[in-house]
Amino acid sequence: MIKPAGRFGGVAPRTLGSVAPMLTVLSPAKSLDFDSKLPTKKHSEPRLLDGAEPLADQLAAMTPGEIAQLMSISDELAGVNAERFRDFSLPFEPGRERPAILAFAGDVYTGMQARTFAERDFTEAQKSVRILSGLYGLLRPMDLIAPYRLEMGTKLSTPAGDSLYAYWRERVTALLAEDLAASPGPAVLVNLASTEYFGVVDTKALDAKVIAPRFLDAPQSDPSELKVISFFAKKARGAMASWLVRERIRSPRKLPEFTELGYVYDAERSTPTEPTFTRSGATQ
Repeated sequence: MIKPAGRFGGVAPRTLGSVAPMLTVLSPAKSLDFDSKLPTKKHSEPRLLDGAEPLADQLAAMTPGEIAQLMSISDELAGVNAERFRDFSLPFEPGRERPAILAFAGDVYTGMQARTFAERDFTEAQKSVRILSGLYGLLRPMDLIAPYRLEMGTKLSTPAGDSLYAYWRERVTALLAEDLAASPGPAVLVNLASTEYFGVVDTKALDAKVIAPRFLDAPQSDPSELKVISFFAKKARGAMASWLVRERIRSPRKLPEFTELGYVYDAERSTPTEPTFTRSGATQ
C-alpha cells in the first residue's frame, strides 16, 4: 500500500513552501551510494510510486539473463539488478531506502556535492530541483529510492507502448507542469539533464521557457579546440545545479554569473535559450 506523497522529515507538505520560480532538471546516475552516512534526516516519498511499482514487478519477474539482454549489461550486473527488483517493497522506509540526491553517485552528483549542503540547502533543492528517472518517473531530491538500474532509453514493453518514454511522458510532463504552475512569475525550466532523459519531457505541453546550458572544454593537448567533453560536462551540470541551490538563484538572468570549476560565460557562443560556458586546460 502506498502512503500519501509529500512526507519531508515529518513535516506536512503545506509547510514546505512554494516551488521555486525556476526548476532545474537532472538525469539520475548508474553509480549508487547506499552505504555512507547520511548528512540529513530529511526525506519525502516519490509522487509517482504507483507507476514505479508495476515496472519493478514486471522486471522482478524476469530472469537475470533476460535483464542482461534487455539492458545490455553483464550477467553479474544483471544478477544484482534482478535481486534489486525482487527486493522492491513498499512502503519505503528511511534507513533502508535513501534520498535520491544522496543515493546517486555518478559524475553529475560528484559535481553537485550535495553531502556538503546545509539543512536549508536541502529544503531549497526540494523546491527547485527535479530528477528524471526510468523507474520513478520524476523525483524530488529528498524522495526516497531503492537501489535500481533502469535507463530511460530501455525498450521495455508497457501498457502505454514499447518504451519508458511512452510509459512516463504524459505523467512526468504533467507533474513538471504542475510544479512550474505552483511557482510565482514566468515559469523557467533549466535543463541540465542528458538528451536521453530529457526526451521524456513534452516541452510543447509545458507553459515554460526551457534553457539548456552548454559546457565546452579545451583539452590541454589543444587549448584552441573547445568542445563538449562528456565527463567534464556532467560534473559541470552538477556544479551548476548546486550553485543554483546554494545561491538561491531565481532568474535565468543570473546564469552568466556561474563560474564554478573555472567555467566562464561566453557571450559570443551563447543564445537566450542556450547559455554557453567555456574553460581551457581542463584537468578535473
